[in-house]
Amino acid sequence: MLQRNITTLAAVSLFLGACATTPPAQDPVLIKLNELEQRLQTIERVIDNQSMVALAADVSTLQQQGDEQTGRIEKLEFEAEGSGTRLRDLYADLDQRIQNLETSAAVRKSAPVNVMDGGALQPGQLPVPGGSDRDNYQAAFELLKEQRYEPAGQAFKQFLVSYPDSALADNAQYWLAESEYVTQKFPAALAAFEIVVRDYPNSRKVPDALLKIGYCNYELKRWDVAKQALTKVQREYPDTTAARLAEQRLKRLEEEGH
Repeated sequence: MLQRNITTLAAVSLFLGACATTPPAQDPVLIKLNELEQRLQTIERVIDNQSMVALAADVSTLQQQGDEQTGRIEKLEFEAEGSGTRLRDLYADLDQRIQNLETSAAVRKSAPVNVMDGGALQPGQLPVPGGSDRDNYQAAFELLKEQRYEPAGQAFKQFLVSYPDSALADNAQYWLAESEYVTQKFPAALAAFEIVVRDYPNSRKVPDALLKIGYCNYELKRWDVAKQALTKVQREYPDTTAARLAEQRLKRLEEEGH
């Protein structure tokens, strides 16, 4: 045991002696410690660099997000400005249209009434003042087709006053009578149809006028007079549509016991 301790002490003494006699630059322990210190510093630098990279990435991300937000804000500002401009333009347009309507209404109010635009004829007024007899006849007939019977009747009446010698006078008289008939003004219609037969005996409207004379008397419950007019249509104008319609009404009178 004593011998072992002596041996151990001797070895330690030799090691210490060797360390004491070895220069620091060649001391393997110091070299190892230096290497470890350098590796530690390198690792710390790497860690620090990685942190800086991550931080730089975070900063870059934040900057990008900030740029995006700035872009959105600029877009919203632009759209808001555009909306304001559009609203101002719309307001100006509406204001101009209102002014135009007001001006148009004032002009119409001061201008003569045009029956073709939905107005009413004044006594003695033609539907086409200054127009020809054909122009005024056609205008009156258009009113009739549009089922505007009252202005149509007025237009035909004034036509007959203004153009009594027109070749269209018989037609105008007939359609005047029709405008009265369709509005169930049977006494007035009857008188107007009788004028067609009396004043325009050669008119092609006579068969139809005779038929309507029969119809008017039927509506007025003048059965015998109605039969006479309808029978005259059959006798004098046998091959016409008016004659066939007269036959149908005569059958109706018979069925009704008149």
